[in-house]
Amino acid sequence: MEALDEAREDAAFRWYLRGVRTAYSIPGFILMSSFVGFSALAKAAGVGLWASVFMTGIVWALPAQVVLVGAIIAGNSLAAAVFAVALSSVRLTPMVVAIVPEMRGPRTRPITLYLLSHFVAVTSWVLAMAKLPDVPPARRTAFYFGLGSTLTLSNMVVVGSVYVLADTLPREISAALFMLTPMYFLTSLWGSAREWATNLAMVFGIVLGPIAHVLAPSFDLLIAGFGGGIGAYVIYRLAHRRRTA
Repeated sequence: MEALDEAREDAAFRWYLRGVRTAYSIPGFILMSSFVGFSALAKAAGVGLWASVFMTGIVWALPAQVVLVGAIIAGNSLAAAVFAVALSSVRLTPMVVAIVPEMRGPRTRPITLYLLSHFVAVTSWVLAMAKLPDVPPARRTAFYFGLGSTLTLSNMVVVGSVYVLADTLPREISAALFMLTPMYFLTSLWGSAREWATNLAMVFGIVLGPIAHVLAPSFDLLIAGFGGGIGAYVIYRLAHRRRTA
């Protein structure tokens, strides 16, 4: 019995290491480069070194961290900053809903899934959704823990290191690196779409985004997201009904 338990632990550890290796991939390095820009932004805003590193580990999702730094710059209250970060992070809820069933194995405890959901962000989600189908169900939590924890810890190191060296980094380079993650996310979603409706929703969102920003800048993301998604869904359903009629 002990030998069986040791074999299971060894197998789980091997899949954990595979998750670690997956983190050090092109998407992972793109994410790290984006955190170079965030570190420079945090220092320019007057956020301390250890606060910036702590923020990376606790808040984790890069857009939410930018929102928090923006709230600090604007001098908002703690309650307002917390609300802004929480509202920004709501966008990750569909990702959590999509990935949790993929990670759940025959003996997975709910507390494990709750803890692993902390690591859900753009890059970890895209990588996991691409790799998890090839991972045995009983080892998916170990794999994702390796992936998510490595991305988080690596970027905490990146933020701390760049913070110290930020004065030597041109602002133009920081800004350019900061934009790599949204560009990667856009292209990854396009390439990994399982239905053409997803691509159509992205096109609608890209078109509606600038228009909504001009007409209602406070609600531009909501308008572009809901409008693009609902429009693509309606067209997809109509096309599907026509094919089956």
